[in-house]
Amino acid sequence: MEIDAAIALTQDRLAGEGGTMGELLGHLRNRISPVLIGDPEWERIVECAGRLPIAMGALPFGFELPLHERGPEADFGASLASGTRVAAFFEERARTDATDETAQAIVRLFERMDAEISPLREIVGRKLMLEYDIGSAGKGEPSFPALFLRPGERPIVGAGGQEADVGTVADALVSCVGWEMTTAERKNVERAYLAQPVDTRMDSFGIFPSRSRAIRLAVMGFKSLRDIRSYLEDTGWPGDVSAVESVIERFGERANVVRTGANIDVLEEGVGPTLGLTLIVKQRYTKDSRYWLDGLTDWDPFLEALRHEDIVVPEKLAALAGWVSKPSMLFGKSGRYVMLRGIHHIKLVISGDRLRQAKAYVFMVLSAAVSQ
Repeated sequence: MEIDAAIALTQDRLAGEGGTMGELLGHLRNRISPVLIGDPEWERIVECAGRLPIAMGALPFGFELPLHERGPEADFGASLASGTRVAAFFEERARTDATDETAQAIVRLFERMDAEISPLREIVGRKLMLEYDIGSAGKGEPSFPALFLRPGERPIVGAGGQEADVGTVADALVSCVGWEMTTAERKNVERAYLAQPVDTRMDSFGIFPSRSRAIRLAVMGFKSLRDIRSYLEDTGWPGDVSAVESVIERFGERANVVRTGANIDVLEEGVGPTLGLTLIVKQRYTKDSRYWLDGLTDWDPFLEALRHEDIVVPEKLAALAGWVSKPSMLFGKSGRYVMLRGIHHIKLVISGDRLRQAKAYVFMVLSAAVSQ
C-alpha cells in the first residue's frame, strides 16, 4: 500500500477509536517510563494532546526528553499534513474560533501549500510539525507551539544557488503567525544559507511564537571539524568555537559519528549565542520509506558515549536505552495497528563555553495498513 493511502486509512481507523490525541496517549502510558515522564508531567501532556485530533497518531508524534534535568518532564510534538482529515479539523477550528492562534497559523500555511501553483509545496511538500513547550514552559496553559517545515521534496543544499527557496520557506513560517520578516532577518537567513558548505542541507526551518523571536535553522551533513568551524565563523556565531570542537572530538572518540548537524537561531541582529549540535550516527533521508526505522542497537554506542558526560542523568539514559523496540501490535475497536517507536535524534546544546544540555527526541507512530 502506498504511504499516503496507508496514512489516510490509519487516520480513518483512529477516528473510530476516540476523539483526541489525549485519549490515544491514555492507552500508551504503560509503555513510557516514569523516569522519563512522571505522572504529573504526563497529565499535562495528555491535557495538551486533548486539544488535538486522534488522527494525528497516523504521523509521527513524540517527546523531547531533557536528559540533563533531574525532573521527569518532557515537551510534546506531533505532525500533520494538508489535504487530510487532520487538516480539516484545524480548518474547522479556525472558522469557528478566531482566537485559536495555532489553528489560524496552520490554515495560513496549508493555504499556501494547497494553492494550484505552490512554490512552498514544491520545496516542503504538505507536512508540518508542531512542538508544544510543556515541561520546559512550567505550569500554565500549553503555549502556542513551535512550527517546523522540512524541505523534503526539494532539498536545500549547500552551494546550490537556492536562496529563493530559503526565502520562500522562511517567509511562509514567519508570515503564518502574523510576523513580517525584516530586511535584517532576511539578510541573516540568506547569509546562513550561503555559508553552508557543499554536501550539507538545510534540514528544517522553525519558529517559536511563545519564545523570543528567532528563526531556527537546522543544517545537517557537516563532514569535518573544519567545515563546521568555517560555517560558524562565516555566519558570525558569537559563541566559543573551541567548545564545539571539544564536544565533537570527544564524542567522535567514543562513537562512530558519520556527520554533524548544527541548529542556529537567526535574529534580527545576527545569530544567537546558543548552538545545538546533532551528532549523526545514522544517516536519515526524508524520502526514504524506512526513514523512521531504527535497528535495535543503532543508538547503543552514542548512548554509551553520553554516559561519560557529567550533565546527563544516568537513570534517564538507562530508561532511554529501552525506548527503541521492535514494531509491536496494538488492538483497538477498529482492528489492528502496528506501532513503531524509536529515537529520531539527540541534540547537544552548547552555550557560553561548554555543553549545557542534552535532549533526546523520541517518536511513536501508528499504522493500520497491516489490517488490510
